[in-house]
Amino acid sequence: KYFVSMVDEATKKTLASIPLLKTRAGPRDGAPWVERLKEEYVSLIKYVTNNKEADNDWFRLESNKDGTKWTGKCWHIQNLLKYEFNIEFEIPVTYPATAPEIALPELDGKTAKMFRGGKICLTDHFKPLWARNVPKFGIAHAMALGLGPWLAVEIPDLVEKGLVKHKDNES
Repeated sequence: KYFVSMVDEATKKTLASIPLLKTRAGPRDGAPWVERLKEEYVSLIKYVTNNKEADNDWFRLESNKDGTKWTGKCWHIQNLLKYEFNIEFEIPVTYPATAPEIALPELDGKTAKMFRGGKICLTDHFKPLWARNVPKFGIAHAMALGLGPWLAVEIPDLVEKGLVKHKDNES
C-alpha cells in the first residue's frame, strides 16, 4: 500500500481507516480546492469518529470559511491528568504537495523538536512520508502521523522536566 516500514501496526490500522483524498488542489485553485476541502472534512470526520469509538479522542479542529486557516485544541492524558494545548496552522499555497506546519504556540521554546512560533518538528520522518503520498494524505493524516506521535513523545518528556504543568498545578 502507501505505508513505510517506520509505521507500526497500530498506526497502519489507524491510517487504513482514514479515507484517502483524490483531488490535487490548493487554496488558490478555485472549484478544485472546494472539492479537496470536502474530501478533507470527510477524512477528518471519519478519523475523529474512529478515535471516539476507540476511546482515543484527542483533538478538535475548525477552519475559517475558505479552509485555509485551522485552529483547535489537542490534549494528552498523563497520570490521569489532561494537558490541553491550542493548535493552529495554515494551509500552504503549495498544498497538498507541502504538508501544513502544525503549531502549538504555548509550547514555543520548550523543546528542541519545535521551530519558531511553536511549529512542531516533523521533518525527519513525516515529511518524506507525506511527499510519497501526495495527494492521498490530508489534514487527518497530518494529525495521525504528525501531531499525534509528536504529542506522545514530547509531552511526557516536557511534563517530567517540569516545562509543562497541569492547569490545576500552575503557580
